[in-house]
Amino acid sequence: MKTEGLAETLSRVHGESKAAAARGRVATYIPALAKADPGAFGLALVDSTGSVFEAGDARARFTIQSISKVLALAYVMTELGEVAVFSRVGKEPTGDPFNSIIRLETSASRKPFNPLINAGAIVVSGLMPGSSPADKGERFRAFVGRLLGRGGVERDEAVYASEKATAARNRSIAWFLKELGILEGEVEDTLDVYFRQCAVSVDAVDLARVGAVLCMDGMDPVRRERVIAARTARVCKSLMVTCGMYDGSGEFAVDVGVPAKSGVGGGILASVRDRMGIGVYGPALDERGNSAAGLEALRRLSDELDLRVL
Repeated sequence: MKTEGLAETLSRVHGESKAAAARGRVATYIPALAKADPGAFGLALVDSTGSVFEAGDARARFTIQSISKVLALAYVMTELGEVAVFSRVGKEPTGDPFNSIIRLETSASRKPFNPLINAGAIVVSGLMPGSSPADKGERFRAFVGRLLGRGGVERDEAVYASEKATAARNRSIAWFLKELGILEGEVEDTLDVYFRQCAVSVDAVDLARVGAVLCMDGMDPVRRERVIAARTARVCKSLMVTCGMYDGSGEFAVDVGVPAKSGVGGGILASVRDRMGIGVYGPALDERGNSAAGLEALRRLSDELDLRVL
């Protein structure tokens, strides 16, 4: 599709999808997230040539939350290798809510099913290199900055503090992982790293840029240079297909058919092989924790642009 047609389609889909936000509600279990405007909605797209398209609130800042799980996985695979991660975490979907603990007790493997649920993500956070939680958090932010072609990214300190103060479920998960012998390091230190990564601040254009890197199997289409290994990008995308949209991943694969990862901050990162990355911001969430307007927009874009890769 020509540039003019792509820009027009994105703008029209944004307008047609915005009303879906009324079907969702902003996250409140992290108090700082409750302050988001439920009507905010932005879309961005970065294609395989590095061209950027945007509509609505695409430059509004928000925290990546669970989208950080994909970036943390890519980071630890880059630093320590694939075996270091998957000797402790599986590769299978669960069908359970992202913060479920029951599978750790009932599964034969006694380890998290995948890196994109909270249990698996906490294990990955515990593997990050560094001398302290603050150092590990800074190194992770520097890695995300490299993916985005800049020196670093900001962290929302208010969201970080709010999440750290209200994380009873994640503490329960982390202590159980420690009891199983899966979690490295001290529980509170590992959780601090996890809270820091979730509070990284981005916009929809940033997510689209990361999606474009993944769509090109680790090549940055803007700078025309490799930023992560092809194998790392492919592992991340495979897990995004099967596990990226919480317990709505199967339905999303059928309806939209592209690798994607959502976060309760309202973001969705999507990647279409060899074609484009898509970034969404819409903090009004459905019952599974996915952006209501974002889901509607991605369904429409998939149909109109024939994006599905499945």
